Amino acid sequence: MDRLWTPWRYRYISRADPSDGCIFCIKAAENKDAENYIVHRGELNFVLLNLFPYTNGHLMIAPYQHLATLAATPGDVLAEMMRLTQLAEINLRAAYRPHGFNLGMNVGESAGAGVAGHIHMHVLPRWIGDANFMSTIGETRILPEELPVTYEKLAKLKWE
Repeated sequence: MDRLWTPWRYRYISRADPSDGCIFCIKAAENKDAENYIVHRGELNFVLLNLFPYTNGHLMIAPYQHLATLAATPGDVLAEMMRLTQLAEINLRAAYRPHGFNLGMNVGESAGAGVAGHIHMHVLPRWIGDANFMSTIGETRILPEELPVTYEKLAKLKWE
């Protein structure tokens, strides 16, 4: 078994208590956008950085409303979510010049959702060769940019 020492994840797992409430609802309600890495607030959804990204620039778009499924989500919330996904693609292209994107949702715990009760769209910039030997053989990701730097880059871009 391979082991990778990741002490920074202790902050996440030591605070991850489902009884504390939904992390998206908590972050949306707080007035700490820079601390919570919320790069944009729309009318019905907000855009934030993933604290444990797969690539630099890994964003998530979540509705303010606590909604567990697409079927339960009102059309205007979905429409704005897709518009913000489109703007995320535009802004990430400007900031990082990726070769492509992964977009998607994991709806429900069995589908791999880390926050199963609150839908959110992932937007991940991708580059040719970003799944190099470290990812494929070492099962380790290399992220050269710290989250505060990513936040500063993306928060100043146009989201309307």
